[in-house]
Amino acid sequence: MTTTDELVQDLPPSAKLVLKVLEYNGGLTQKQIVEHSRLSQRTVRDALDRLQAADVVEKDIYIPDARQNLYRLSVEDSEGETEEEAQAGVALD
Repeated sequence: MTTTDELVQDLPPSAKLVLKVLEYNGGLTQKQIVEHSRLSQRTVRDALDRLQAADVVEKDIYIPDARQNLYRLSVEDSEGETEEEAQAGVALD
């Protein structure tokens, strides 16, 4: 199983910073990522594109403002479940 570190190993530092911002803060909009990371909008957009291409980040609709997207981690844990599936399994038990 590949880990997050292996997936982002060859990505630029800006993409790794965006990944860390999402790890620490959960799902964020692109504007919120810009505020937390202090990177430019263009740099954040490029980093998000690269992270999505590596299947590390997924994009959803941001409910409070449908013009924006919500970005969150989509990496599987060591048992092969996504974090959401693991939480759903706990809720069902």
